[in-house]
Amino acid sequence: MTKIAVSILSADFSCLAKEIKKVEAAGADMLHIDVMDGHFVPNITIGPPVVKHIRQVTRLPLDVHLMITQPLKFIDAFVRAGSDMITVHIEAVSEKEFRALKNKLKPLRKKLGISLNPPTPLTKIQGVLGLCDFVLVMSVNPGFGGQEFIPEALPKIRQLRRIFAKDIAVDGGVSDKVAGALLEAGANILASGSYIFKAKDTKSAIERLRHGK
Repeated sequence: MTKIAVSILSADFSCLAKEIKKVEAAGADMLHIDVMDGHFVPNITIGPPVVKHIRQVTRLPLDVHLMITQPLKFIDAFVRAGSDMITVHIEAVSEKEFRALKNKLKPLRKKLGISLNPPTPLTKIQGVLGLCDFVLVMSVNPGFGGQEFIPEALPKIRQLRRIFAKDIAVDGGVSDKVAGALLEAGANILASGSYIFKAKDTKSAIERLRHGK
């Protein structure tokens, strides 16, 4: 079952609750929330207080993507804010730190995923795959919304699907032009922001992604 994670980075933050209600009504399966610290990536977005307010206006699962250098320092705050899924980057954590995150989140029934940037090979995450609830493959270099899809993500997803039976998400430049290829490669969660929020018909945009056409 393909799930669509709508990335709020591309939403109009002056009326964020309204934007969230719009994509919720249009069939979004979850919200993808990009958290950037200005260190791991050259941009700054939001923190736990905004996640807390998002939690108050929707029942959709919150997939919080931590593009930050020290996720262990902030994990408690994001859990308290209402995160359902937490994603950290293999470029920012050691295997020992990832295991510590898993031990913290598992009794709280929060899902934990690992993400890897386009230049990072799958070998870097093999040591933590057994601990992951999902893997997020970046198909752009993280830090800004609205970037072009990097096609080298497709063979990485195919290779990952051969060794990983759980959820595979992809984030970056996802539109109806690439959705079919992503699903065929083995991804089953598509994170998309610009394509959905700029669409004239939000529901149709989400359905095109879901069905890969």
